[in-house]
Amino acid sequence: MDCKEALPLLHEYLDGGLDRRESAKLKEHLLVCEACRRRLQQYEKVEALVHAWPPQPVPEGLTERVMQVLPPVREQHPWYQWIRRHPAVSVAAVFFLVMMSVFVSTWNDDKELLVKGSDLQSVVIQGSTVYVPLGKKVAGDLTVENGELKVDGDIEGNIVVIDGSVNLASTAHISGQIKEIDEAFSWILYKMNQWFTLVSGSK
Repeated sequence: MDCKEALPLLHEYLDGGLDRRESAKLKEHLLVCEACRRRLQQYEKVEALVHAWPPQPVPEGLTERVMQVLPPVREQHPWYQWIRRHPAVSVAAVFFLVMMSVFVSTWNDDKELLVKGSDLQSVVIQGSTVYVPLGKKVAGDLTVENGELKVDGDIEGNIVVIDGSVNLASTAHISGQIKEIDEAFSWILYKMNQWFTLVSGSK
């Protein structure tokens, strides 16, 4: 043991807090190191003075004066107390905010044309326009993101157009519903509904 290791142990040695092995090592070091022995003697003198000092009575009114100087305890907001009592709801709210921020960032960043459906053989894509010609039939739902949908033929399913427009000719026949989503909040609800459907379906 060297002096660097011995110094932190001196106080514990005086308090009797060292185990037998550390105490034996420290005593071996003190036998050969005069500097550490002098330091230990100084510590012993200080400790003796502290113990010899008579206890002083606490001045009257000291506690009240100290309490007056301390800053007042702020009352916790009712919302904070409610959150502490309902941690599961708080976690769910944080999860919802994170999911919403992800969806909003996707809404802002994703501007490429995207076409989804189970039957796309009759669909013609020209630039950002998705076209269902006259005499053609799409069997199933059709989703178009970031583009224009023009329908002259038939769609046997629902139409969802996200951040785009729908143009139906007089010859068009749609058997399902037409849903246009052109606001971020509606798009978020739509995406979350898709996500929950996917999660529930995978169980």
